Amino acid sequence: MDTAVQPRVAHEVSASPIPWDEFAAMRRDNLARWPTGAQVDIDEAVAYHKAMPQAKSLARAMRLAAEQRACLTQPRGGFGTVAMQMELMRVLESEGLADIVPTTTDSYTRNEQFDAAQHGMAESEAAGRSMLNGFPIVTAGVATCRRLVESSTRPNIVLSGTAMPRLTSEIALAAGYTGYLGSGIAYTTSYTKTLSIAEGIRNYQYLDRLAALYAEKGVELHRRQPGFLTGTNIPPSIAIVTCILDALLAAAQGVRNYGLELGQCLHLVQDAAAIAACGELCQEYLRKFGYTDVFTPVTSLHWMGAWPHDEAQCAALISYGGTLAAVGGAVSVTTKSTHEAIGIPTPRANAEGLRMTRLAIYMARGLRLDGMPEYEREKALIASEVRPIVDKVLEIGDGDPALGAVRAFDSGVLDIPWSPNRHVKSRIMPARDADGYIRILDAGKVPIPAEVMEVHHAALRRRAEREGVAFDHSLAVSSVYEFSEPLAQLLPWQPRMG
Repeated sequence: MDTAVQPRVAHEVSASPIPWDEFAAMRRDNLARWPTGAQVDIDEAVAYHKAMPQAKSLARAMRLAAEQRACLTQPRGGFGTVAMQMELMRVLESEGLADIVPTTTDSYTRNEQFDAAQHGMAESEAAGRSMLNGFPIVTAGVATCRRLVESSTRPNIVLSGTAMPRLTSEIALAAGYTGYLGSGIAYTTSYTKTLSIAEGIRNYQYLDRLAALYAEKGVELHRRQPGFLTGTNIPPSIAIVTCILDALLAAAQGVRNYGLELGQCLHLVQDAAAIAACGELCQEYLRKFGYTDVFTPVTSLHWMGAWPHDEAQCAALISYGGTLAAVGGAVSVTTKSTHEAIGIPTPRANAEGLRMTRLAIYMARGLRLDGMPEYEREKALIASEVRPIVDKVLEIGDGDPALGAVRAFDSGVLDIPWSPNRHVKSRIMPARDADGYIRILDAGKVPIPAEVMEVHHAALRRRAEREGVAFDHSLAVSSVYEFSEPLAQLLPWQPRMG
């Protein structure tokens, strides 16, 4: 396979690195878009990073955790004022024992509606409660964000939730955040309706080039691919294909510390197999492109689908999610709380979710499934799905993963279930089989080999026969809401007495 990255073509996306002089011009234009951009001085920011304690470097923490086979804990969380965000971070660290402390941005900031974010911050101050669903990093500015960073002793990561990270990333990295979550393919297909795949990729190429610029100046940052947040089932192979492509795009811009995220399937064997396959297959394709020095730790995400209203059921999902991450060998796990079905959790509910997860990790420490026949079969099955898709994407992109991704989505070769984005076909349909694995009911135009699809269909037919339902798309729909159902409905069987 010819893996040479092609030169940039006018009006067409390319994986090739942004030339430094072009990037300097892009940065000037970007920083001029909002007044706080003037606070960014990258040389001053580099000096600030170098003066921070090593314990606050997320890049270093992830490398150490991987070496020690540890699983770090990280929640989500963001509020609309400095005081509220600082208190949240304090509780997550001191009561939740979070290894990584987050700042989640608000929806206005994610959509670059900075005026509205500023207004929301002011309203939150006046009301004494958060009127935003996150912290407005851009309107807060560098100095204010540093107050947050300095209030924590742990590494800090920005959970951006956006396909438009250019200004948020400049402010956050200059403020001392050492991690930034997001990627051009995953976030564009998860969160946006009209933004093109090409534009989403370009937006994250800016951020990845910025991370590479910090690295050139001696500061290693942790960039991370976010997995999918569509609130539905995502087959492991589809998630891993996207991890690979996003990692190739980041590596082309110069990123060498790039985490991969996988949403949990809630099946111990499948999740463990997916975590292992993700790391191995990503490294396989990075090596094919000549990138032999990219660190790609895998993070496991607590269940990303619909959650139950029963807090006891939520607690079970949280604890099981910690077990899945630990047994699977994930380097970190992103946690949720028992308030997931209700709304934004309180700081203490968030901290409780962290502690539940942490104990589950402790209890599962050292357990692995390597050599278990079912686990090895599942790993092989995932790989047999991933490679044909990635190879086809690269083929139709003439060896360029950026161009290949755009063309693959346009043709349906690359597809995401239930994506809100108009540029995604969303014809691929997953469903849970009788044994609890997520299988593929309809591959659409995704090039999964026929013999592999037969494995998926056979498992799903067994479920349809067992439940006495049709072998059709209703299997996919019911699988989405499965774990949000009341427990009595999920387990209606009762023992006969007498």
